[in-house]
Amino acid sequence: MRPDVTTALATLEAHRAEMGHRRIVDLFEEDKQRFTKFSARLDDLLFDYSKHAINETTLAHLLTLARAADVEGKRAALFSGAHVNNTEDRAAHHMALRDMSGNATMIDGHNVTGEIGRVRKAFLNFAMQVRDGSIRGARGAPFADVVNIGIGGSDLGPAMAARALSPFRGSGPRVHFVSNVDGADLADTLKTLNPATTLFIISSKTFTTQETMKNAQSARMYIVKQLGEKAVPDHFAAVSTKLDLVAKFGIRKERVFGFWDWVGGRYSIWSSIGLSLAITIGSAKFTEFLRGAHDVDKHFMETPLESNIPVLMALLGVWYRNVWGYGSHAVIPYDQRLGRFSAYLQQLDMESNGKSVTRDGNALTMATAPVIWGEPGTNGQHAFFQMLHQGTDVIPVDFLLAAQPTEADAQHHALLAANCFAQSEALMRGRSRAEVEEILHKAAMPAEMIAALAPHKVFSGNRPSSTILYRKLDPRALGRLIALYEHKVFVQSAIWDINAFDQWGVELGKELCSKLAPIVEDPSKPLDGLDGSTAGLIAARRALMG
Repeated sequence: MRPDVTTALATLEAHRAEMGHRRIVDLFEEDKQRFTKFSARLDDLLFDYSKHAINETTLAHLLTLARAADVEGKRAALFSGAHVNNTEDRAAHHMALRDMSGNATMIDGHNVTGEIGRVRKAFLNFAMQVRDGSIRGARGAPFADVVNIGIGGSDLGPAMAARALSPFRGSGPRVHFVSNVDGADLADTLKTLNPATTLFIISSKTFTTQETMKNAQSARMYIVKQLGEKAVPDHFAAVSTKLDLVAKFGIRKERVFGFWDWVGGRYSIWSSIGLSLAITIGSAKFTEFLRGAHDVDKHFMETPLESNIPVLMALLGVWYRNVWGYGSHAVIPYDQRLGRFSAYLQQLDMESNGKSVTRDGNALTMATAPVIWGEPGTNGQHAFFQMLHQGTDVIPVDFLLAAQPTEADAQHHALLAANCFAQSEALMRGRSRAEVEEILHKAAMPAEMIAALAPHKVFSGNRPSSTILYRKLDPRALGRLIALYEHKVFVQSAIWDINAFDQWGVELGKELCSKLAPIVEDPSKPLDGLDGSTAGLIAARRALMG
């Protein structure tokens, strides 16, 4: 760790001792301008971080940490196309996919702007032809359903976004997502479909991803069985760079859309991996989705750190992860259609920053990625919010809310918004023993019952949260939300000095699965060389299989 980073963290540790005695609710009493001071805006989007255990001194110390870690220099390197993914020796320039300014984007000495535009035009044209019925199935019928088969970044992003933006589908086909190699995932989806009006998109950069290709082969068998071998080219498209493997599968070259090795899977929704989303909402709305992300790219690059929303989000996360020792972070969208947003952020954050060594390969001396989790409000209030309010662990929360609903009536949405605001206030304010006793006393409860019940009704409060408020969950707003969290993750990786763009941690499991799959499939194969537990489990499964 750089000496100036160590010093900045030590300063924050000492400052925490002071802030640990302060209550957030009292900070509001002391400063009537607190909301204004501790909130930031990007057009109609408001980031309120006033309900945090911070003051102006805290923010100054956190900004010192950011500069000590050279966040600004690393940000410039990211946007320059430098090989910030050092373990794979490549750039991480997914931002170029949503930059429609026409400015040159240089990667490895080449201007890739034209190529990005050509690929975008090709897959958006294909999407519109599927939507308007110009592209049809083998029996001449337009496609009523589209099934995206992928996993990880080839599924989580498009599936989340298609659900979030479903009100903008219009007359387009229904879009489904299959990712789990558990055959139930594909089987349950196919039950509702007519093969003659179904298009499958195989989303796999290498066209070798084990789970995806197993599902793809099963989908192919489904079409062949129902419509015949000759129907395959009419019912499949692919997002891949392996033209030979795609051709062998039976997919026409003009229905294959690629992307680049400087686009990581969890950052790929802006590329042709977004084809299923483009089919869902159409090319114009997809373009607005890209513009929203580009809005945040400009904000991230051009706005001073003091009012830079992704930077502030990241610094608050570091404050709680590394100084307070909080190991979990909840993201609670008060929007049913953002039901998969927290799951999407799990991959974005935990696969990016779930690392234990620095960029140079040295063991880290500080904690990295917290556990990211969440569900939509208000459902979560009747599940895990008990722990958020009265549990032994303090868990910072991000609340997300649109000011206007996309379809719900005004009364529903007003109640939803009231719940969101009430939960963040309750987490901050809490309820003291004295307040509880006063309430119970006014309810004419006997003194001995008050003494017994009061401890159970005390809320410690002083639990931090941020609120992101925006006008409406439309394509541009969703693009902004995703990009905010992308850049937050990057800033934290810069402070922790880790590579946010590789994911070697998923490789070992894949290798071992390839080794075990033939043994699991064939009960005659010996179990020699396996550890006792694995051998025992396989043997037990064989016995249960009969």
